[in-house]
Amino acid sequence: NTELLKYRSILLIGSRDLNPENEKFAQEVGWEAAEQGYVLVSGNARGADRTAQNACLENGGCVISVVADSLEAKTPDDRILYLSEDGFDLPFSPLRALRRNRVIHALGDKVLVAQATLQSGGTWDGTVRNLRFGWSPVYCYNDGSEAVQMLAQMGAELIGMEQLGDFEALPQRTSLFEM
Repeated sequence: NTELLKYRSILLIGSRDLNPENEKFAQEVGWEAAEQGYVLVSGNARGADRTAQNACLENGGCVISVVADSLEAKTPDDRILYLSEDGFDLPFSPLRALRRNRVIHALGDKVLVAQATLQSGGTWDGTVRNLRFGWSPVYCYNDGSEAVQMLAQMGAELIGMEQLGDFEALPQRTSLFEM
């Protein structure tokens, strides 16, 4: 459903292996996306991505899923737009997963990070590149981790669960890379 590209969107990304509080954050973002009329954008990966996607769809919302595997096995659904930067029939590869990060970050009006690992993985790499190039504002769940503290030093805004009730009200901050 390419019509989903016309609507305001919120992006949720994060680690594949989530701590319980971070998983709750991802679930709440998905739920609130549907509740507030946003299309949820994610990478369809295990963990944060799918947690948010499932919550959004369960609450009647819509999802844009930028996949790193073949689109041929995806079941058509009017509430989901599956996108692939590469050929639609190519299998999963780690390189495809990393390369799609710029597409994922560029599609979200705002990026919410449920959990990241310091200087490791696609969530970290994609978020750092986003902050460097200013594709979209970044908000990290303030779980106290060293990773989100470092992302905040680069220009991400730290937020808590209580701020998810109104995505429009999320504070804006300029990336340090732009200074």
